[in-house]
Amino acid sequence: MYYLLILVLLFLAELFYFRIADKCNIIDRPNERSSHTRITLRGGGIIFYLGALTFFLTNQFEYPWFILALTLITFISFVDDIRSTSQGLRLVFHFTAMALLFYQWGLFSLPWWTLLVALIVCTGIINAYNFMDGINGITGGYSLVILISLAYVNAEVISFTEQSFIYTMICSVLVFDFFNFRKRAKCFAGDVGSVSIAFVVLFLIGSLIFQTKDFSWLVLLVVYGVDSVLTIVHRLLLHENIGLPHRKHLYQIMANELKIPHVAVALIYMVVQAVVVAGYLALREYRYGYLSGSILVLSLLYLLFMKRFFYLHKSN
Repeated sequence: MYYLLILVLLFLAELFYFRIADKCNIIDRPNERSSHTRITLRGGGIIFYLGALTFFLTNQFEYPWFILALTLITFISFVDDIRSTSQGLRLVFHFTAMALLFYQWGLFSLPWWTLLVALIVCTGIINAYNFMDGINGITGGYSLVILISLAYVNAEVISFTEQSFIYTMICSVLVFDFFNFRKRAKCFAGDVGSVSIAFVVLFLIGSLIFQTKDFSWLVLLVVYGVDSVLTIVHRLLLHENIGLPHRKHLYQIMANELKIPHVAVALIYMVVQAVVVAGYLALREYRYGYLSGSILVLSLLYLLFMKRFFYLHKSN
């Protein structure tokens, strides 16, 4: 009953946000880089932050430094959704949020180079999550797979966080998916959504890694990771500015050039990530070998796909 109540409250909160977004003209207009063609409400992913805040307020203010960090990074992302902000200002907020996250994890007792590596990896994960948010359902669907996997690990493998936190975040993702995981989305996540859910996922996976001292848990992000990294490499080989928006991700080729429905593409990413995680849990004694093998297989599939279909993108 508790989580049903949370689900209903978050659903009502999302509907209330839609009224605000509609009145304040917080919308996403399609352009030449978009994978959609209709004007759609932006920022529906703010429900992810509201889910985390709900947990914080109803669970004795658990993880205060993380919640403060999430508040900062959600705020600047929401402002950026409404009007463009300077890169310098965004960096100040992001680095401050990272510092608070590292404090919550207790990393400041480690050598400085550890913090530098953690900063690079964490920044990369957040940016990858943001870049992959380009079609209906992919952010919510992929996040749902990760959160369900984390809930299982937390309950059956090793306890690394409050289970109620994961369940509350699952509720928020389900609410978002109700409005986004469809042919004609009612809303898009916006930067506020993709960045905030990335930060939550990062906190949970990081907590799991530090609890187990096992970095092979990054397998939970391997599908997004392979697509993001190889797309960057591909764009560098094409002598492109990797800081500029584009439509060269594998999922974008599938949705835009092959005309595969957005929901179907999102389901493919969900199923592949779910299969990878299931295999990892079944073969944990080979965890680093399994992680390496997963990266290799997914990379080969990426290369074969691009060799076969990328010409469609070049001809458009």
